[in-house]
Amino acid sequence: MKAVIVIPAFEPTPALADLVADLSRDGDRQIVVVDDGSSAACRPIFDRVAALPHVVVLAHAVNRGKGHALKTAFNYFLLNAPPDSPGVVTADADGQHLPVDVRRVAERLERSPAALVLGGRTFDGAVPFRSRFGNTMTRGVVRLLLGRPIFDTQTGLRGIPRSFLPELVQAEGGHYEFELEMLVRATHRRMAIEEIPIQTVYGGAGQSHFNPLRDSLRIYFVFLRFLGLSIATAGIDYTVFAIAFMAGHSILGAMATARLVAGTFNFTCNRITVFKSRGPIVSEALKYALLVVALMTVSFSLVTSLVYLGVNVYLSKVLAEGGLFIVSFALQNMLVFADRRRGSD
Repeated sequence: MKAVIVIPAFEPTPALADLVADLSRDGDRQIVVVDDGSSAACRPIFDRVAALPHVVVLAHAVNRGKGHALKTAFNYFLLNAPPDSPGVVTADADGQHLPVDVRRVAERLERSPAALVLGGRTFDGAVPFRSRFGNTMTRGVVRLLLGRPIFDTQTGLRGIPRSFLPELVQAEGGHYEFELEMLVRATHRRMAIEEIPIQTVYGGAGQSHFNPLRDSLRIYFVFLRFLGLSIATAGIDYTVFAIAFMAGHSILGAMATARLVAGTFNFTCNRITVFKSRGPIVSEALKYALLVVALMTVSFSLVTSLVYLGVNVYLSKVLAEGGLFIVSFALQNMLVFADRRRGSD
């Protein structure tokens, strides 16, 4: 059975109708287009799309964002698609995905129905700086945080297994950050991720609604929350450490006292405001405590080594803790608070 094509669209140009018309020639492949609150001026484009064979057009009364549009289509698929359909292939409406590449991703999903298939842009030729820079930046962060290399983390051309869709319908994120959340969840599931190269198309008739500043902040919002909380926690930890050390405690004793105070604060805030976990608090507290002990052991080794080399003890602690920041975020994200709260944005 064929995968279903899903295309979210907001204020589309005729490029959307051209893409759907080409894909509809396949005959037995259904296409679901979501009008994400576009203006009345776009009605002729959606009418043209709706008139094509094997096409369903769903609509939002107001613009809700790409993530919400995708979830609307996923919900429709789960309620209406044939039970043997392997999943959906998402494509953008702005002319950046060629029909031949959409078909290639669909065919790969049909051959590998348990894998998340990504159409990775090669970024050859004249690629806008914001797109090249944004993908390079996100690729580096995702590799650090998820521990797996993904060449094109922001691609909208994806083959998504049917078994993954119920979780995604309930996932956080209603805008462009939803696609990063998808990669995080696939990693938590230990899902196979396959990338196939696709052509990079810019400057066509379509237009992207990705705002570099606004949507990049949404994409990195979890990381930014963690950063802000980590700075506050570091202040508490450093203050308690300094007081305890000046009071006569050893480096290890002062570090343990500081970590107990700061760790309690950090665990509570991370659970509620950063990762928004819904997992069992006792289990998460135990995993967090084990992580704190492990990181404190590493930090203690680094601090004492730096002190032995002649570095001031307070500077040594700042250097050691700063170096462990990314490691701490990645492990908390993947292991401690992996059971995210669903249904909230």
